Amino acid sequence: MKITVFGSGYVGLVTGTCFAEMGNHVVCIDIDQERVKKLNLGLCPLFEPGLPELLKKNLEERRLIFSHDAKMGVSHGEIIFIAVGTPPGEDGSADLKYVLAVAKTIGEYLDQDFNNKNKLKIIVNKSTVPVGTADLVNLEIEKVLKAKNLKINYSVLSNPEFLKEGAAVSDCMRPDRIVIGSNNPEASQIIKELYGPFNRNHDKLILMDVRSAELTKYAANAMLATKISFMNEMSRIAEKLGADIEQVRRGIGSDSRIGYSFIYPGCGYGGSCFPKDVQALIHMSSQAGEESSILKSVHQVNETQKLKLLEKINFYFKNNLVGKTFGIWGLAFKPNTDDIREAPAEILIRNLIKQGAKVQAYDPEAMDNMREIFKSEELAGKISFKARAEEVLDQADALIIVTEWMMFRSPDFDLIKNKLKNPVIFDGRNLYDLNYLNSLGISYYAIGRPVLGI
Repeated sequence: MKITVFGSGYVGLVTGTCFAEMGNHVVCIDIDQERVKKLNLGLCPLFEPGLPELLKKNLEERRLIFSHDAKMGVSHGEIIFIAVGTPPGEDGSADLKYVLAVAKTIGEYLDQDFNNKNKLKIIVNKSTVPVGTADLVNLEIEKVLKAKNLKINYSVLSNPEFLKEGAAVSDCMRPDRIVIGSNNPEASQIIKELYGPFNRNHDKLILMDVRSAELTKYAANAMLATKISFMNEMSRIAEKLGADIEQVRRGIGSDSRIGYSFIYPGCGYGGSCFPKDVQALIHMSSQAGEESSILKSVHQVNETQKLKLLEKINFYFKNNLVGKTFGIWGLAFKPNTDDIREAPAEILIRNLIKQGAKVQAYDPEAMDNMREIFKSEELAGKISFKARAEEVLDQADALIIVTEWMMFRSPDFDLIKNKLKNPVIFDGRNLYDLNYLNSLGISYYAIGRPVLGI
């Protein structure tokens, strides 16, 4: 099929590349001409395992091209996906200006090379958008067409993405569900054919009305965020009661009704989805006249949890961090990505520096992004980035672990102990064995776990 994707950010790039890999002819439209140029050269602008290889392969085989020519994109696509950003507003609502701008553009060019009015043009919201956005997109397109006195046979659908950063290519190629929101049987059948190659082992396609599909995306992310915040709150209770949250986690995870997914306590969730989507759903609920006390608590627990490591650090150093140097392992909000949006590491770094400390950090992928944030600020001289993980230990007063990259799971603990001024690790991801570190003479402050030897 001929597919157009508006937006070559995270969702648009992964989606367009994977559609091309399945034999479709895909055009990705982006207003950033420099980004378009680099993508056409096969330069992947983000770190996502497997994506650079697929990008280059499909460019070479001419099934995938990038362009800033919106007119060409609208003309090309039998199916047009909208995959642009929906950044949060100050009130937590999703900003739809980019989505509606694309809708207007589609309306402006729908008449171009599309004279057969009996053929259905399908427009699909792939962006995470509030309930009712498909209606707004439809109105925007219809308004433009009406001004041109033009009738076009088109339908607006919802097809929310469920991509995990760090596993997005796998999630796209082998989805555990494909949610389609459609009120048009013909459009539903065409989309079903498009997703046929992704849906061969068993039927993963779930067809529903448009508004239910829009809400499904938010409900899924809110449920996962709730599990994380619940376990983080349990970790605080465990600390107060002298229990070990890791043993509690194993105990409750064995219950098939609960399971082990998303019940790992830590120093807070981040990224482009959970924080934004939880707040957007809170705003949507309020606008609809239904206050969500659970979602508000989920958000508040997460914001508080991001300061938990700082609380432990202040306890150990008796609230005096002036002149201290801290080595940090991990800056991305999760492993296997370079994404630092809403990352707990940024909040921790800002607070450490505010209290008079310096930071030296390492992350295998996210340092450039974090460096960009701090480069123009007064804090820039207080943070340095190291080429190797071991280098953050040099002259450091303590080691802090914020992101659970695999390379941090089995470090040289003797090296850590010998290099640090104080043999202490503050672990925001509970990577290590309490008793083992205690036997090595290393103080170990984790999340929801007792501290041995004090």
